[in-house]
This record gives sequence, C-alpha cells and structure tokens, in this order.
Amino acid sequence: MTPDPRTSTAHPAAPAAYRTRLFAVGALLVAGLAFALITAGGIGKNLVYYWTPKDIGEAGEKAIGATIRLGGLVAPGTIAYAQGSSQLEFDVTDGHAQVHVKSKGVPPQMFRERIGVVVEGTMTRAGVFESHRLMVSHNNEYRAPKDGKGETLDVKALMRSLQEAEQSGSKTP
Repeated sequence: MTPDPRTSTAHPAAPAAYRTRLFAVGALLVAGLAFALITAGGIGKNLVYYWTPKDIGEAGEKAIGATIRLGGLVAPGTIAYAQGSSQLEFDVTDGHAQVHVKSKGVPPQMFRERIGVVVEGTMTRAGVFESHRLMVSHNNEYRAPKDGKGETLDVKALMRSLQEAEQSGSKTP
C-alpha cells in the first residue's frame, strides 16, 4: 500500500532547500579556491620592494634581479648625462650608503642634486641599479603666505585684460 501524500510528514520543499544550500557551499568553496590560486600564483611577480641604499647593500645577492623601488637623495656632484644618448647616471644616497643608478629617458623637470628620488628597476651583478622609471619625491606640505607677503592678484588688471581679449576677439571675423 502506498502512503497517502496528504498525511505524509515529509516536507516537499526539503530537497530543494538542501540542494540550494549545497550549491551555495560549493560555490563558496570554488570561489575561495580560485582566490587562493590567483593570490599565490601571481603575487610573487607583482611585488615591488621599497628599499634604501643601505637596505640594498645589506641584502646582497637577494637584491639582484628583484624589482625594487630605490628611495633616497641624489648625491651631489654625481649627475652625468651620456653623450649621444638619453642615458642619465647618478648616485642615490640615504646618508649611510650610495647606489649608482643608470636611467634611460628624460628625467622629471624638478630633477637635480640633493632632491628626493624614487627609482624603480633592478640591481645588476655589476653593482649598478638599472632604472626604468624615475620619480622625483617632493614635500606635499602646503604653506600659505604669511601676513599677505605672497603674490597678490591684481583683479582690476585681470578684468581689463579679459575685456581687451573679448573686444579684440569680437572684431576678428
């Protein structure tokens, strides 16, 4: 004899809820596994270490070939441009050690001796840091002029020049 479905104690939605729960747990496991693989597999290639010249000297062989951001000051008297090429050579110092840097390309406009720089590149076995990116570091602190001693804007002269520009612009066809 078959059981009467009207008197059955089993809930008909129970298998659907179980499947939904099983699917959610499975999806979370797959997502977690994918995240772990992406993190473990790609992070080593994309790490960039920020070191000072002293850190590079202390690291020895570990510094060779790794992508590094070297930070420090441009040592005075060390800037040299190679003739016939866009190669720039200079030393970066942190007060304790110095690293010789070779950089290709045009340096930033603010580049000069005794300014903070961050160069990104790799250390070679020859003891030269080959840079493919040169950034000038500067102070982000803004200081307003004290007691109105800064430049003042002559509003009347500015308005006059704007009016003259508008008038001369309207006369031309």
